[in-house]
Amino acid sequence: MPIRPLCPVLAAALALASQPLSGAPALAAPVQARLDADYPSLEALYRDLHSHPELSLMEVRTSARVAAELRAAGFDVTEKFGGTGIVGVLRNGPGPALLIRTDMDALPVKEETGLAYASSEHALNLSGKDVPVMHACGHDVHMTIFVGTARMLAGMRDRWSGTLVLVGQPAEEMVVGARNMLAAGLYRQFPRPDFAIGLHDDPQLATGSVAFCEGFFSSNSDSVDITVRGIGGHGARPDNAKDPVVLAAQIVLALQTIVSREIHPGERAVVTVGTIHGGTRSNIIPDEVKLQLTLRSYSGDVRAHLVAAIRRICRGEAIAAGIPEELMPVVTVIEGESAQAIYNDPALTRRVRAAVTAWLGPDRVGSLEPEMFSEDFSQYGRTVEKVPICFYIVGASAPERIAESVRTGVPLPALHSSRFAPVPEPTIKTGVTAMTAAALDLLPKN
Repeated sequence: MPIRPLCPVLAAALALASQPLSGAPALAAPVQARLDADYPSLEALYRDLHSHPELSLMEVRTSARVAAELRAAGFDVTEKFGGTGIVGVLRNGPGPALLIRTDMDALPVKEETGLAYASSEHALNLSGKDVPVMHACGHDVHMTIFVGTARMLAGMRDRWSGTLVLVGQPAEEMVVGARNMLAAGLYRQFPRPDFAIGLHDDPQLATGSVAFCEGFFSSNSDSVDITVRGIGGHGARPDNAKDPVVLAAQIVLALQTIVSREIHPGERAVVTVGTIHGGTRSNIIPDEVKLQLTLRSYSGDVRAHLVAAIRRICRGEAIAAGIPEELMPVVTVIEGESAQAIYNDPALTRRVRAAVTAWLGPDRVGSLEPEMFSEDFSQYGRTVEKVPICFYIVGASAPERIAESVRTGVPLPALHSSRFAPVPEPTIKTGVTAMTAAALDLLPKN
């Protein structure tokens, strides 16, 4: 998810983020009253979810808790769909079908927020390694907003008409959860949506504010593994070896020229080497070194160029180093970890933005530039059904903390940081209000 400087359009929202709604539709007041009454329960839910995070594909307790909340609100609930996913359906007369999605998984991060309800959980990851677990990306906030919206809309069935399809999705952090649920038949076994909407919190935006981006919003994402091979030997006699450490270093540097020298300056692209591992001790030249990369792009042509350039550079540097043909580097694109760019349908995004603006006011709604993060919400709009999607951002940091960060230049804890903690009340209330406003607009009463 995004890490960005404060959006200038939202700067005015800093002073307004905590103010009550004004000039909003008449329905906003009863929604606000209902939300105020429900908030203690929602915060208790949030704290529980935050304290008991679960890793991707392991969201057993989490999905059961969210499923129970949907069932209590009156939804027909299917559990263990596409793995640990859940689907709640509420039919309320004729009209369109709206899909609202939340992610549910946490990250292998040791929490260092100091909160009274901080996570102390550990779990065995898919490789069998014991790791700390934390909701360092705000999925606990997303689930709480999701449940709050479900309760709100279930209690206002006289105000809308159509069908709600609420999806609790696992494994967003591995960008496989949406694909798994769609492959399991999400659009075949449940009402096919006419629209799909979702949100993400952001510590760079003030609580009380919401931001939108039409068209491309997030990037394609690809994971690439490179095994750099050589001929091992004694560290004292490098002339008798073919050193894969030196070759890996040369490859890392050469990869930096792909974006700067091969991609048109008007295109967006990123090549990042995230890990490099090789060797066992200082006086041994190893047989291989492993690199792991993340690639980001928007267009399919740029995506293909990045991969082709990596293969070319790896081979070329290996030839220059005298590596024999049978030991050329192995470049592997990890297909299961690829994500496609989010394309926010312009018409739907304008409609949702207008509805949210009517409720929150123009000073609390802003615009964002496309980002280079990845999010598998994109998959809901990339099936043969071509469902229009809209994914937007809700602010998660106290306005005064953002102002202090701007003043001092000291960045706030970012998403995936061990110190990230959204401010619960304004974030949850704004999220429920915005999602409710969007749903009521998209499912008008006949």
